[in-house]
Amino acid sequence: MERKVGSGTATVEADADGTFVLRVDGSLQSQVDLADPTHLSFEYMRRIGDVVDAVAPRRQPVAVVHIGGAALSLPRYVASTRARSRQIVLEPDEDLTEFVREALPLPKRSGIKVRAVTGRAGITQLYDDSMDLLILDAFEREAVPANLVTSEFFTECARVLRPTGVLVANLIDGSAGLPFIRRVVATVRGVLGDGVVLAERKVLRGKGFGNVILVASAQSVPDLTAAGRRAQPPYDVMPLSELAGKAAPLVDAEGFVTPPAPPGTFRS
Repeated sequence: MERKVGSGTATVEADADGTFVLRVDGSLQSQVDLADPTHLSFEYMRRIGDVVDAVAPRRQPVAVVHIGGAALSLPRYVASTRARSRQIVLEPDEDLTEFVREALPLPKRSGIKVRAVTGRAGITQLYDDSMDLLILDAFEREAVPANLVTSEFFTECARVLRPTGVLVANLIDGSAGLPFIRRVVATVRGVLGDGVVLAERKVLRGKGFGNVILVASAQSVPDLTAAGRRAQPPYDVMPLSELAGKAAPLVDAEGFVTPPAPPGTFRS
């Protein structure tokens, strides 16, 4: 299936393993297993699923806000493992969401509500102390939007999360010294609290590009060491305090640019 959407030309194609792949202008966005929504094809999504499992026992409903929707792989995972969960997805491309609902229908009574709004605008519309989890997995032109990693944005996240709530953010970097990741870590620690990152060792050493999963909370975050070891290749777990160093927090007024993925990264 193919359709013009707000962000380009979206396609959904069946993969050889029975899953369905969503691309926009050829860029890989999501992979969905309609028969088994607990099957997360992307390694970084499996690590986010591990965080969800560590935060809340299976079959225990949770309140989750997702910033970034695409094919709704992670909301489907939560709905399958924790029936009656309340989930809000902030996805500005309304045409894309309509296409996904048609091509990859959500199960009935999934509890997944998609709002056609940007993450930055949508977070301000949520109630104080209303969410157990906030999952940030949003990209624009294959980079994390700059206004979703600033002190002002994370202050809104802290307001929305319950006292025991957890932020999970999918970031990307690969430059020597990880300057972007270090600054995001410093920003999060200054607003939300401490935590950890999970990433391949080569990424944490600044010797390769890849996903960096940031987990933070005002309370202690769960031990994710075993979850990292399950990854292929394994993900190391590093405390935020070790990464932050003397990095300065990011603020809206700075007008910085977030690092894009190298050409072809999302074209496989």
